[in-house]
Amino acid sequence: MGTHPDVLIVGGGVIGLTTAYYLAREGVSVTILDRSAPGTEASWAGAGIVPPGNPQGAVSPYDQLRAASSAAFPALSAELRERTGIDNGYRRCGGIEVFESGPEATTRLWQREGIEFQPIDDAAARELEPAVGIASGSAYLLPGMAQVRNPWHLRALIVACESVGVRIEPNVSVVRWRMSGSQVRAALAENGNEYPAGKFLVASGAWSERLLAPLGFRPGVHPVRGQVVLYHPPAPLLRRVIGFGKRYLVPRDDGRILVGSTEEPEAGFEKRTTDPGVAGLRQFAEGVVPVLFGAAVEKTWAGLRPGTSDGLPYLGPIPGWENTYVATGHFRSGIQLSPGSALIMANLLSGRPAPLPLNAFRADRPPAQPITTPFRS
Repeated sequence: MGTHPDVLIVGGGVIGLTTAYYLAREGVSVTILDRSAPGTEASWAGAGIVPPGNPQGAVSPYDQLRAASSAAFPALSAELRERTGIDNGYRRCGGIEVFESGPEATTRLWQREGIEFQPIDDAAARELEPAVGIASGSAYLLPGMAQVRNPWHLRALIVACESVGVRIEPNVSVVRWRMSGSQVRAALAENGNEYPAGKFLVASGAWSERLLAPLGFRPGVHPVRGQVVLYHPPAPLLRRVIGFGKRYLVPRDDGRILVGSTEEPEAGFEKRTTDPGVAGLRQFAEGVVPVLFGAAVEKTWAGLRPGTSDGLPYLGPIPGWENTYVATGHFRSGIQLSPGSALIMANLLSGRPAPLPLNAFRADRPPAQPITTPFRS
């Protein structure tokens, strides 16, 4: 390989790509290895919802990370477009969140954080979104809700990374490490190649556990299958993201509507759609937007999201290793948390302090109850 890079990132999803871009634009030499094609796993499969956030008002570590990411997306999107000519589809489209019961805890969080929202009744909801029927529940308008188109965003990141000198090697499956003392010296690939580097970052999503276990770190990152249905009606029907608990409808500018998502930890690494999963999503979509009843589905797909026991990602150094780090376990929020997570990791890998508190995300944190968040992707 010649001279080894300063940083080797194992995993070319949105977290790995964004971290590599942030590092390389500052002159750090970076190589990314991906087990398949970069940007084609969970990062590609989600809906690209970017919830509103206010860094000055966010209190919990998770909300601070979400708010920092939300605030960073407009500038990052503009920078990527200027550098690559690729529009990543970032739009501040607004959203309507519907709670079938118990919205008080969430609305208190929004108030505390300073997120703009407004309760709306059925008539107001129909005025905003004439195609939507909300049979029951409490609805709230969130003007600051945004979205990106995942495939476009990932394509822009790949091109941007290449433009600042990141070396991206697809179809390289890392299977073990060469270690010396408290340092990792090289990643060893299935193809027999060695990839030495100064520092290493494991950002392999649902596949991270296999790479972390040989380092003595078993965080319990596991795949959670999520299925998505894509409609393409003859005319646009929605303008805003519509959220119902863990499910959502996301309208694209071209009229397409993404509907998601199932949550199937029992599926393991089986990345495929199922008839019951698709039928359930269609029933949900056609209940919210009745005019979709009987409409043709353009496409369906599934992704494997990296779940953790407490719902929080792992960000930071791996215990016992001086030069090896982890950024994984973002579950359904990889896209929406990516700018903040990548900024944290780029700082740590460059020897600078993290811009946000890391205690809640550290690799050796004690077990905790799962967090609850109203936003999904």
